[in-house]
Amino acid sequence: MSRTEEIFMPALAGAKLPILTLDNKWHKLFDQLGTDKRVKKLEDKLNDLLKKQGKANTEIKEIKRLKKKLMQDIMENAQESSAGNGGKAQKKANDDSRLINECNAKIRGYEDDLGRLPDQIEKVNRELMLATMEICYSRMKENERESEEAAKWIAQMRIELKKRLVRKQEVELMNQELYSYMHDIFGASVINMFDVKYRVNVSKDAAGADGGL
Repeated sequence: MSRTEEIFMPALAGAKLPILTLDNKWHKLFDQLGTDKRVKKLEDKLNDLLKKQGKANTEIKEIKRLKKKLMQDIMENAQESSAGNGGKAQKKANDDSRLINECNAKIRGYEDDLGRLPDQIEKVNRELMLATMEICYSRMKENERESEEAAKWIAQMRIELKKRLVRKQEVELMNQELYSYMHDIFGASVINMFDVKYRVNVSKDAAGADGGL
């Protein structure tokens, strides 16, 4: 028994759990999480127990149906025996009685299985539930760490973005001031020639009122 089972099994003793392998939502969990070897092993074990339980119930019904027919045959044979066909009827009655005894033995065997199977199914189902919880919470913790790392990265990028925005505004303002001073000093015609050569993108508003010169 794992440490998790030691901790939670007593607390879960009175809890009513659904049979997980019969729950479509449980299967959807592992569509997201992917296959886990331990869970797959428990899933197969639980399904085998459920199949065994289903087979036992089906076999008991079939055997009881056969037993009922055999008992009817015995009653009919008893009537034939009283009508004077004793030897043949008695042999048939003996065969039917033997078959009925075999039916009873098989029914007892399957009923014994049905008596044990619920506890076995419950035990494996709880083990599967705990394994599922371990995997889900482990993945959620992993996702939580990844989310926190992403949040830190985003926060850092926001700081960096703010710095870059401030720097962008600073250099744009500097260019506007430089352009304005050069425009005032050298005039529009000279500046326009150098604009073509250097292809500097500066707002023409920087030239101020002299832009019309």
